[in-house]
Amino acid sequence: MSDCVEQSWQAEAPEKGSWLAVYSLTLGVFGLITAEFLPASLLTPMAASLRISEGLAGQAVTATAVAAFVGALLAAVVTRGVDRRIVLMSFSVLLIASNLLVAVAPSLIVLLLGRVLLGIALGGFWSMATAVTIRLVPTPMIPRALSILFSGVSVATIVAVPLGSFLGGLYGWHAVFLFAALIGLVTLLCQMAFLPSLPSDHASRLQTLVEVLLRPGIALGTLCCLLVFGGHFALFTYVRPFLETVARVNSNGIALMLLGFGVASFFGTLLAGLLLERSVRLTLILAPLVIGGVGLSLASFHLGLPLHALLVALWGLAFGAMPVGWSTWLARSVPDETESAGGLLVAAVQVAIAVGATLGGLVFGFSGVSGVFVAGGFLLLVASVVIFASATPSPPR
Repeated sequence: MSDCVEQSWQAEAPEKGSWLAVYSLTLGVFGLITAEFLPASLLTPMAASLRISEGLAGQAVTATAVAAFVGALLAAVVTRGVDRRIVLMSFSVLLIASNLLVAVAPSLIVLLLGRVLLGIALGGFWSMATAVTIRLVPTPMIPRALSILFSGVSVATIVAVPLGSFLGGLYGWHAVFLFAALIGLVTLLCQMAFLPSLPSDHASRLQTLVEVLLRPGIALGTLCCLLVFGGHFALFTYVRPFLETVARVNSNGIALMLLGFGVASFFGTLLAGLLLERSVRLTLILAPLVIGGVGLSLASFHLGLPLHALLVALWGLAFGAMPVGWSTWLARSVPDETESAGGLLVAAVQVAIAVGATLGGLVFGFSGVSGVFVAGGFLLLVASVVIFASATPSPPR
């Protein structure tokens, strides 16, 4: 799969970077991921207010994931020929509309409609984010620009859940989503101000998705991506039960450890930008290798709180490299169809999230949370071996 990961970029790039445009996209990432994560901290008051069970309220997350999967696959096809500046700003409009609908939702139906709009924006934005970013900066700066873009994920991971919980306690959950809509408005204004015109340079069709998938190495790379993200989310979905029951960490300790995970993830994203400038292959191998090792270590050894916290932070550092690493691999592997390939990658990640959490639940039922960490860690190590074994010597630059 790695025949082309070390090749030079073949997509056209400007001589001078539009860094303010890159930061406006990063703000979009922050707004979308924050909105996606908010129900995790507000589910109980949302359910009580709408007079539904927490299980039904949780379907807001499912609706977002399903819509994101569809949006990722179809966004480039539906918007072919449309200036990418207009398309990205349209996703910001959907982000604003989604949060406003959720904030005033009188029923589950309106809540789900708002979350579907978010999913469309989320999937569509992610499918185009890499393709747009590599058109905004000089070729040598592309990994760094991607690391800045994906730092929005890490910041949202740090901020969304604790801030949502804090503001929800003070002002109610409706106000939190109004605040999220305000973030979307600021994002839209920044994109209007800083994003240059970006004419669509590909005529994507549904057939293009299949053609991209059939290119040498792409199907295997997508499978490896699915294994890596699936293994990670199998572990991360059950990290709280593990810390509570196996590591015996109290709720305050868990909150601090997850905060450490988010902070480490932010620095991992920035570190990945530097590492990717030297070796994409090494980055793709190291991230799952480290997370797999952490999963197996947590499951196998009772190391005590300081070392548990250190391992969780190391996990966050490695996870920060995953999105930017796979996006960089994608852009180098398919420089002429980055939007369609981006849709495939986002769809694979959405499937990985769902499958990883589901299989993790099945393993949890049979062998407990330690079994989840053993199975997930082993899966990540297998993914590292597959990536290493499938890599061929890099062609000369």
